[in-house]
Amino acid sequence: MGPLSSHGFQIPRGIDIPSGLPPRLGPMMVAGLFLGTIGWAVYDFRDWVDFGTGGTPPTFRGWLSVNRLRVVRAIHYLGGDDLQNSARVPLTGPQFLSSPLPQRSGGPPTMKPRPLPQRQCPEPIEQRAQETLNSLLSEIHAQYPDRLQLGKSKVEGGAADAIFARAEAGPWNPQVVRLGYELAHIHSVDRSLHIFISPADARTVIDARWGRRFANPSLTPPGWIMVYAPRNTEEVEQVRQILKAVLQWSMFITEG
Repeated sequence: MGPLSSHGFQIPRGIDIPSGLPPRLGPMMVAGLFLGTIGWAVYDFRDWVDFGTGGTPPTFRGWLSVNRLRVVRAIHYLGGDDLQNSARVPLTGPQFLSSPLPQRSGGPPTMKPRPLPQRQCPEPIEQRAQETLNSLLSEIHAQYPDRLQLGKSKVEGGAADAIFARAEAGPWNPQVVRLGYELAHIHSVDRSLHIFISPADARTVIDARWGRRFANPSLTPPGWIMVYAPRNTEEVEQVRQILKAVLQWSMFITEG
């Protein structure tokens, strides 16, 4: 009696159990895995380039560097850090946002898989909201033209429209020097933003499901966070209030 029969299992008659794998199955599996990996890499590279690389050179070497960070970020994610825990942001600095900030309807959006550039999957937006968002940085600049200036993002390698503090037009928060006086920028492809805000206000934004920490927090101050794209005029106003808090903290602007 075989070992299976001794445990009460009976092998049906007429069924042969192979004693080993076919000699070519192993190499075929390896070849299939290799081709599948190549296919995924080509797709992921094209998706990365088509969506915008955020200033990283759109080369194979650039893609590899992004994916090395992707592995590191995955390890942190498995360790419980999904960038959405506000407790990891120090509760320092003044608060300019009303607390609690109204929650973002539906919660956080789906994110693109690569940590850099940090982007969300695009969501539908009302036409009027789109037009308002497109002019938002210009409107803010028009309020303080002597203290602010518009330009291309230094943090994103020129890949996004940004607003800066004028270095010569202080007083300003000494922290803004760390990012080349860049206060915020808007990504045209998904309409999300990156902003430099008081860490205390950053916690408020994250708790309201309106944003998350930067994908590589060790490279930036804790107040540099991502803000999700608005989808209607009411949500654009929420983003406007967040940007107002950016100015109040970074430029010590308290009026208006």
